[in-house]
Amino acid sequence: MEWLNYHHLLYFWTVVKEGGVGPAAKALRLAPPTISGQVRALEESLELTLFDRVGRKLQVTDDGRVVFRYADEIFNLGRELLDTVKGRPTGRPLRLHVGISDVLPKLVCHDLLMPALRLPEPVQIVCHGDKTERLLAELAVQGLDLVLSDVPVGGNIKVRAFNHLLGECGLTFFATPDLARKYRRGFPHSLDGAPLLVPTEDSLVRRSLDHWFESIGVRPHLVAEFDDSGLLKSFGQGGEGIFGVPSVVEAGVRKQYGVQVVGRTEEVVERFYAITVERRIKHPAAVAISESAKQNLFTTS
Repeated sequence: MEWLNYHHLLYFWTVVKEGGVGPAAKALRLAPPTISGQVRALEESLELTLFDRVGRKLQVTDDGRVVFRYADEIFNLGRELLDTVKGRPTGRPLRLHVGISDVLPKLVCHDLLMPALRLPEPVQIVCHGDKTERLLAELAVQGLDLVLSDVPVGGNIKVRAFNHLLGECGLTFFATPDLARKYRRGFPHSLDGAPLLVPTEDSLVRRSLDHWFESIGVRPHLVAEFDDSGLLKSFGQGGEGIFGVPSVVEAGVRKQYGVQVVGRTEEVVERFYAITVERRIKHPAAVAISESAKQNLFTTS
């Protein structure tokens, strides 16, 4: 039977938490070589590389991040055990690790996740933003409970996962007041030659936009492309061009960025998925996210 050395795991966990071998040695009151030796022993027992050396610093590897999350859960559970046997309240919330594709509008993600925080029992959401492919790799090794994405898992991705459609909506175009007044009349043909801020070409909504513009004979002037939706909106707020967002968060964008509607279309559809390794969503917080999206959020778009 294989056994995990929890002393080795504790030293590794402390190195990550403290930000290096030196600070971990001080926290544990041990010599740095002792800490380094224990971490190497853990790597050997797990047959994994947990750190890469970048210059004079240690950088946690992908495998190391997975091990750290499990270690974090293990030691949190240990503290809860001590609190329980000593009659102290634990107050330990239910944790939900969510991977968020970096192309998703942050306002949509906020509205999708909020129902999990309104459950009767306390919930702690841990958000991880990254490229969808890397998030799916984390999902495959149980590092995440679900991934929020604008595209479903396709056959080209070697991850056994299931797509749960949360909802879909059209696109609303925004701009600063001056630009909105200039291009609102005659929309969408008014966008011909208009300054436009768009997602990068590898995003699904960008491909849908290009197809729509081609179908209606409109050729906007592409000012800039972004793989970060928040940065795109910041440029739009600064008056650099017109930009589109999912219509479901139209009111929030107008309020937060002080912009006005140029026009709307249902010809460009954005879809939002929760991706899990389960055919049926079971985590209570994930269930709340899915049910609220289907029953409330997207029914009003």
